[in-house]
Amino acid sequence: MEKIALFPGSFDPITKGHVDIVEKGLQIFDKIVIAIGSNAKKTNLFTLEQRMEWIRKIFANEPRVEVKAYTGLTVNYCNEVGAHFILRGLRSPGDFEYEQQIAFANKELVENVETVFLLSSPYYTNISSTIVRDIIINKGNYSKFVPEGIVF
Repeated sequence: MEKIALFPGSFDPITKGHVDIVEKGLQIFDKIVIAIGSNAKKTNLFTLEQRMEWIRKIFANEPRVEVKAYTGLTVNYCNEVGAHFILRGLRSPGDFEYEQQIAFANKELVENVETVFLLSSPYYTNISSTIVRDIIINKGNYSKFVPEGIVF
């Protein structure tokens, strides 16, 4: 059986930290579906189409990475794409506490999906899409935080 992981997020924008987690995940999984979800709590800076285009560009040479958009519960979408794993990156103990609660709820909803946590490389622990959006909005130099070739 092919090991497929779903890496959900808003990716608004995608950061070097996200890429780090995908690259680590590819050492474990046969395929990773980067799934851009809609989050009612977030106002996106970039369109869904732009975010999908950037991610496809970054992973253009990696056939084991797919980019998709979805709505609804992440665990339900896992079943739609045949993923038995949800991939999540952790930067801090606070991330773990938050992600653990979601993982437990997901397990209650769908038993055949496991959440796998990977630690961010130390260099990327200070990077979040929220911080990068603030830098972009305030016309700061964001280039250290996003993959090469991503220009706003």
